[in-house]
Amino acid sequence: MRATESPLTARPPRGLHKWARAAVTAPEVFWLKLYLPSRRLLGNPQIARPHRDEPQSTKAPRRCKESKAMGFKAFLKRRSLRAPDDKRTRAAELTLRESLYPICLVTVLFFLWGFSYGLLDTLNKHFQNTLGISKSRSSGLQAAYFGAYPIASLGHANWILRHYGYRATFMWGLCLYGIGALIAFPCIQARSFAGFCVSIFIVGNGLGSLETAANPYITVCGPPKFAEIRINISQAFNGIGTVIAPVLGSYVFFKFSDEEALRNVQWVYVAIAIFVFLLATAFFFSTIPEITDADMAYQANETHANADDKPFWKQYRLFHAAFAQFCYTGAQIAVASYFINYVTENGTTDDSSLGSQYLSGAQAAFTVGRFFGVFVMNYVRPRWVFLVFLTACMVFIAPSITQRGVTGMSMLYVTLFFESICFPTIVALGMRGLGRHTKRGSGWIVGGVLGGAVVPAITGATADRHGTPLAMVVPLMFFVAAWTYSLAVNFIPAYRDPADAFSTTEVGLTGHHDTADEEAGKGVVLGTEKAEEGATGVEDVR
Repeated sequence: MRATESPLTARPPRGLHKWARAAVTAPEVFWLKLYLPSRRLLGNPQIARPHRDEPQSTKAPRRCKESKAMGFKAFLKRRSLRAPDDKRTRAAELTLRESLYPICLVTVLFFLWGFSYGLLDTLNKHFQNTLGISKSRSSGLQAAYFGAYPIASLGHANWILRHYGYRATFMWGLCLYGIGALIAFPCIQARSFAGFCVSIFIVGNGLGSLETAANPYITVCGPPKFAEIRINISQAFNGIGTVIAPVLGSYVFFKFSDEEALRNVQWVYVAIAIFVFLLATAFFFSTIPEITDADMAYQANETHANADDKPFWKQYRLFHAAFAQFCYTGAQIAVASYFINYVTENGTTDDSSLGSQYLSGAQAAFTVGRFFGVFVMNYVRPRWVFLVFLTACMVFIAPSITQRGVTGMSMLYVTLFFESICFPTIVALGMRGLGRHTKRGSGWIVGGVLGGAVVPAITGATADRHGTPLAMVVPLMFFVAAWTYSLAVNFIPAYRDPADAFSTTEVGLTGHHDTADEEAGKGVVLGTEKAEEGATGVEDVR
């Protein structure tokens, strides 16, 4: 020890253990660290130290149980379904690579309701044959299915989406879908058309919940510039589902006796229930970005499309889009629902099984149209593509009213080809610039699917009186009503400017900004497994 050093400041010998070195350099701190934990332990009999004579073998299992309990609690915290909606996250600026996995997972849902919708169109004609019901009564399937959509999109699903988040809504919708599919089993066994409509109503609530979350999620998950392209690609898999379902129906429903066909329908719905419950489990264990209202407000500000500054009830562009969705969806569902009736009545064929295969071909044209529309949108603004495609729908469905045979059916084929991109493009354009109103607004646009419950019923009633070919005038009228939105979004500046602002933004293409909310000890839901700590100052809470 040097003469000028006190005992407290003297350097300890190098050979001492770290505890001894600590005791020499800072004795007060050293003894305090030993004293305080022992006081806390002795003052709490529930966590008192084990007796010195306790065997060491009993201490290890206790520590193991405690670590397992802590690990399970941490797991549940990471899998929490509630996401704070007032915090901006890195999800507002997801790049193409970061958005790839969640988009692929959610795209599976698009295939699911495409398959369910295609199956419903086939069952429409099947139940007319096996249960002896009229065309107008068979439209009860569409009424139950699509009538459930606004109940979900404006009611329970929208509430879950705004208070919990996208992942919770996906799981809720899948569970409802599975329950409805299981209820279909005894209803079909009892040959109860009313009971089957009830099960389809529950299925419709589930699928309405999925659409309430999936359509806006695909639109906002990734760079806003490619929103229309993303949702059209995902919706293309919806088209694939609508192709597979009629093919399945032609071989499973129409090739057997009535009793065997109904039995096949039962097992198809059991298989669907098992699959959707497994998919709900996959969503529970998956980590996907939770995109908040604050993220959407950020995107609206960055693109200078600050329409969200207005109150929700003054978002007139949104309500016009919802009206267009009502009219367009009703027309689309009416054409597909009575396609088999059309080809069997206009002289093309008198075989329902062959008519189901023709329907599958028409849905294939619909799917090809989606991929073609995505290709064109890479070079032409989506709003112009939307205007051309919807105009073509009106041009080609009109001749199908008077033409017979293969010519009339060909006109419907071309009509379905041009229907392809209309639904998802209305969703994407209608949500432009909504900002913090995005989740609430998506419910209104998806609620427009209610048209699928109204227009087919009108078409079926007309078909019962005047024949299915002449009944195609009904979807033509609703195509014209939906056309007003395509004109507005292309020629009215208040509609056009927000759409173009998002088409030119660089958000999500230039990396993340360090402007996310920074809070000490509190984070926001990023939904990604790896958070760049220190770069943004945000803790990843999953």
